[in-house]
Amino acid sequence: MSVTLRQIREGDLERIMRWRMDEDITRYMNTNPRLTLEKQRVWFESVDRNTDVKYWLIQVDGQPAGVVNLTGLENPEGRLGWAYYMGEKRLRSIGRAISLEMSLYDYAFLRLGKKAVYSDVFTLNRGVIQLHKMCGCEVVEEKKNHICKEGVWYDVTFLRMTAERWAQIRETKKYEKIDFEEMASE
Repeated sequence: MSVTLRQIREGDLERIMRWRMDEDITRYMNTNPRLTLEKQRVWFESVDRNTDVKYWLIQVDGQPAGVVNLTGLENPEGRLGWAYYMGEKRLRSIGRAISLEMSLYDYAFLRLGKKAVYSDVFTLNRGVIQLHKMCGCEVVEEKKNHICKEGVWYDVTFLRMTAERWAQIRETKKYEKIDFEEMASE
């Protein structure tokens, strides 16, 4: 199955809102949002104007599947943050997750010339932490009781991939290349 990325459009907002409020998604995120289509439109307009972030819709064989984003594009020290989720459960796979992550490193380091990419993951989400490690990330820090969500405190694990490390291990990795280039909104 082929994975492609495209810019998010206004017509995607209702689907993204549904994904973002799905318990399978939110249980690993910092918030459990109560979204409306109007709030989604405000969010979309703000990220569309914000040159420090970039969001893509993940598609599998042309079917909307999830969202991936980068933050810190204007960081003068060359550090990015990233996150993604696959909202369509039937389209999730380890292979797609690995290809997405490693292709993101290609984009960040080889195209954008950034120095490091960071992610933060609820420590209870061991599968995603293991996935990041399989891709070559290192754990930078684990913070106890770092995020309070609806009265419950969560530990958070911070991970990093550096441009130097990616250059050392990239050729040992096998993955389907996914294009992160700027795309027209069609």
